[in-house]
Amino acid sequence: MTTTRFAPSPTGWLHIGNLRAALFNYAIARQNGGEFILRIDDTDPERSKAEYVQGVKDDLTWLGFTWDRVEHQSARTENYLAAKQKLIDMGRLYECFETPTELDLKRKKQLNMGKPPVYDRAALALSEDEKDALRAERGSHWRFKLDHKRIEWADGIIGDISIDAASVSDPVLFKNDGQILYTLASVVDDTEMGITDVVRGSDHVTNTATQIQMMEALGGTVPRFAHHSLLTGPQGEALSKRLGTLALRDLRKNGIAPQAILSLMARLGSSDPVELRANIDEVVANFDLSKFGSAPTKFDADDLVPLTARHLATLPAGDVADVLTLAGVPDDLHAPFWQVVRDNITRLDEVADWWAVFRDGAAPLVDDEDREFVAQAFDMLPALPYDSDTWGAWTTAVKEATGRKGKGLFMPLRKAITGRERGPEMADVLPLLQKRPTL
Repeated sequence: MTTTRFAPSPTGWLHIGNLRAALFNYAIARQNGGEFILRIDDTDPERSKAEYVQGVKDDLTWLGFTWDRVEHQSARTENYLAAKQKLIDMGRLYECFETPTELDLKRKKQLNMGKPPVYDRAALALSEDEKDALRAERGSHWRFKLDHKRIEWADGIIGDISIDAASVSDPVLFKNDGQILYTLASVVDDTEMGITDVVRGSDHVTNTATQIQMMEALGGTVPRFAHHSLLTGPQGEALSKRLGTLALRDLRKNGIAPQAILSLMARLGSSDPVELRANIDEVVANFDLSKFGSAPTKFDADDLVPLTARHLATLPAGDVADVLTLAGVPDDLHAPFWQVVRDNITRLDEVADWWAVFRDGAAPLVDDEDREFVAQAFDMLPALPYDSDTWGAWTTAVKEATGRKGKGLFMPLRKAITGRERGPEMADVLPLLQKRPTL
């Protein structure tokens, strides 16, 4: 059975970059009738917070994700310690005593000599007496001893990858304070949970190489790996500095539709054009991992605005009834009001603004040269209620009385009634007006 996972760290709010991995893994599982696990990577007790865990669930639910079970790495410490002992017994995990400052000095020295900054395995040369002496004065960390051979796999996006393990430092699996690091926890979980496919960012390629050796050492089955490209800003700049402004919860607050986000992220970086999908099931049905490339992918949050507008234009009034009610639109006007405004909004929070125009009237937008004309036209406007023929009959009469025509006739009246230069057809606007327009 196909089994995938999304493993966010609850140390902040989910952002658009996180969503890419979540969506790709979710699509693979659902396309194959498999299992999708939400795995909370909360091995860092200082930075992990319950509010962020709930935030992950809220954001994914808003987007339409479902998961088959939730796992918390903080509840699996015994599993990681058992793996630690197994690796020690195999001679694949060894204790090291260098401080961060000492390691930094070693790296600088290697770089100055033109050598790659790879850990020199000095700890392996320590005698038991030397280790005891070091334990008495400082903490220790544990590294996985890599086999110095080529690590190869067929990546689902990048293609064939081959990495020389000798060019990589032995990864630290346990910190000085005993904290279990992601590298080990992820390997143990992927192995014990039977993960068959892992899609993640291309910044994890080196991690994948070392984790493949760790999985093999622990007797696990290596999953199929695929590494998607990293997102950049619209000008190719690093997106990492802006991710704080691209949290999913903030996009939601700004009125971006989940369908817009899913539709864009399911195609961004692929050879297929972005197509608006109605829900996550449609996104999954049309997802194809093989269409994605490895080149950095430009992301512009502004692209979500027209997609949101296109989505809103497809919705019936019943789908936004709660928004209409909250804006104060009477129940009997839900359908006609929504029919008129839905093509003229980009976000749902604009609904209340439009209803205020229809209910209370707008602050007239009148140029000085049009003031006399508008006043004359308003004097000719009949009393409420209006119907679909009112606009045509009224403007015909105004045209005959003033000689104005075309844009010079219609635009000043639109601006005076709605306070805007653009909007719905005025023949549709007038029947919704609750007050007679005045200057």
